[in-house]
Amino acid sequence: MYAQVIVEYPVKTLDKTFTYSIPSILKNVLLVGMKVKVPFGTKEIEGFVLEITDICEADYEIREIIEIIDKELILNEELLHIADFLKEETLCTKIKALQSMLPSSLKAGNKKRKDYAHYEAYIRLNKEVDIESYIRQNRRYEKQIEIIELLENEERISKKDINNSSLKTLLSRGIVVEEKEQVYRLQNKEDQIKDKVLTEEQQNAFLKIKESLNEYKTFLLFGVTGSGKTEVYIKIIKEVIASGKRALVMVPEISLTTQIAQRFAASFGSDVAILHSSLSVGEKYDEYIKIIRKEVHVVVGTRSSVFAPLENLGIIIIDEEDSPSYKQENTPKYHAKDVAMYRAKYNHIPLVLATATPTLEAKARADKGVFELIKMEKRVGASTLPEIHIVDMEKEMKQKNMIFSRLLIEKIKEKLEKKEQVILLLNRRGFSTFITCSNCGFVYKCPSCDITMTFHKTSNNVMCHYCGYTIKKSDLCPKCHEDALNYYGLGTEKLESELQKIFNEARIIRMDQDVTQKKGAHERIIKAFKNLEYDILVGTQMVSKGLDFPKVSLVGVINADASLNIPDFRSNETTFSLLSQVAGRAGRSDIKGEVIIQTFNPDNYIIQCVKNNDYNSFYRKEMDFRRKLRYPPYYYLVGIKVIGKSYEVALKEAQKVKKYLDMHLNRETICLGPTTAAVLKYKEEYRFQIIIKYRFDESLKSVLKEIASFYVTNKDCYIDIDFNPNRI
Repeated sequence: MYAQVIVEYPVKTLDKTFTYSIPSILKNVLLVGMKVKVPFGTKEIEGFVLEITDICEADYEIREIIEIIDKELILNEELLHIADFLKEETLCTKIKALQSMLPSSLKAGNKKRKDYAHYEAYIRLNKEVDIESYIRQNRRYEKQIEIIELLENEERISKKDINNSSLKTLLSRGIVVEEKEQVYRLQNKEDQIKDKVLTEEQQNAFLKIKESLNEYKTFLLFGVTGSGKTEVYIKIIKEVIASGKRALVMVPEISLTTQIAQRFAASFGSDVAILHSSLSVGEKYDEYIKIIRKEVHVVVGTRSSVFAPLENLGIIIIDEEDSPSYKQENTPKYHAKDVAMYRAKYNHIPLVLATATPTLEAKARADKGVFELIKMEKRVGASTLPEIHIVDMEKEMKQKNMIFSRLLIEKIKEKLEKKEQVILLLNRRGFSTFITCSNCGFVYKCPSCDITMTFHKTSNNVMCHYCGYTIKKSDLCPKCHEDALNYYGLGTEKLESELQKIFNEARIIRMDQDVTQKKGAHERIIKAFKNLEYDILVGTQMVSKGLDFPKVSLVGVINADASLNIPDFRSNETTFSLLSQVAGRAGRSDIKGEVIIQTFNPDNYIIQCVKNNDYNSFYRKEMDFRRKLRYPPYYYLVGIKVIGKSYEVALKEAQKVKKYLDMHLNRETICLGPTTAAVLKYKEEYRFQIIIKYRFDESLKSVLKEIASFYVTNKDCYIDIDFNPNRI
């Protein structure tokens, strides 16, 4: 018998299977989807078995599979189909697609291969020895006798509870034996709360989805912030579990995973597995193994959880479907919604896309009847949508109010006096956005990216937020050595500092990427704020979605124009979503909520639509803009980057690519460029961009595959192809 194996080898020309013979010892053990070790040239490498056959058509010397790496890890038929889907849709290699589905501990080629399982050691009496005789002969050893008597009353005891020299003696003499049992690092408590009574809107949403539990259908659950979408998820998942199936719930941010996972654990106890990037390698391994062993019915996770090896899948729910974080920026550049849609079709199950601010693409499909629209327009209980105030910062700055408007200061003071809580959003981390010298004009720039670096005061570092390059900031200008450094711009770190100066007795906590890098940081911050240990939460966009704090009565947005000014066709949509979502954090209980949006463009229609909670007006105007300029959802996009170490070489190759596209694509397809990318230099490489806009072009995929093949062996240049990118 023979196996077709795809190997983990970092060369695109080897994107194919190789034939290996199956040794007799493995013939009844080896299965399709298993990870194996095989000889390859002079090396031994790892790969995945994609086919087992009796026929050998190879024209080279057939060698034997060395061993199975992990008998428990088997990529099932569905995951292998998904790998084919990813390869076709993103033009990545098959092995790259397979590797993207696995946690690092289970990937092929893992250099730190070891047993990632965590074990608890227990001791028990050895039933094969004469315990009574041993006791009579060793009465003088009181500690040993105590341990024996303890074990006579208990079947087994955790070793760590009595780990001493007497126990070691008993173990060495075979009087007691040690046994190990695998335990999971993350332990959810059992069910704690009863089902909540659904409102009429919630019940209507539940019933509509329930009717389609055994067929493929995509629902757009369009519910205002605070309308209780999570309770709908929980009730429908209980129906799914009752039918013997499993559920996948996806959230965009780790901060959301923490809160929604707690809510699900309260309803489903230990029947939940959690998957997100902040888990340790061992924790990810545990959660993945739980799913493989079919020990859980519910998986909650971020983007990569879309590949969870759930068999007998009954429903997929994507919370905050409008979040850009569902798009993978590294190869393979998949969108989790596309993969979820593929899985839903494959399993003949419903897919629920839920949000308070749908993407234009999702809303347009709902309008056309491709998706079924379910609306939830009322908040649950006594809470109402907050009152939104718009502050013109141009007028405020004339009054020397550079960061905080008078209204925001007054409102914060008022809320603090009432013992209520405040959230402030500034979607830029760090202290100052750049540092320059007033004497010589020096600016701290990243040497690899040619981008201004951001100052972080707490660590006294200057950092590139693109590649992560970091250096210590000097007190004097590095160029002219004068004490003339000036700090410009505003980040969350500086905002927190300035806020503390005004409200020196307020308890302020910050949540951004800088303070949440340590394990469990998101959970600790959210828990502390919810337990009223802090009065004000300052943060970036990670405080804008999904968080539910009953005592928050005020949300302030600092510099609401930041995302509007990004040169990207989605900037209006991004801004509307961000502002609407963060506004929804206020007034989620019986306390009246207020929102203050500080802007230099108070009359901008995006700001006004947010103020009036008017998604429909925003949608109509933005769709008109997209139609006229031929952007999604009217056209599909492909972004092509031509990247090289030399500016001249990269530009020359980009021009060649453009010429080839013009010659081979349909006339109706629009091909723009090449132009310099938004960030021209990144990690010592120059990047040029070509944008393709198309509606129907059967030749597109084959043309792009041809171009990709041209650059497989090119040492001076390579290309990066991104279908439907978040940003161009």
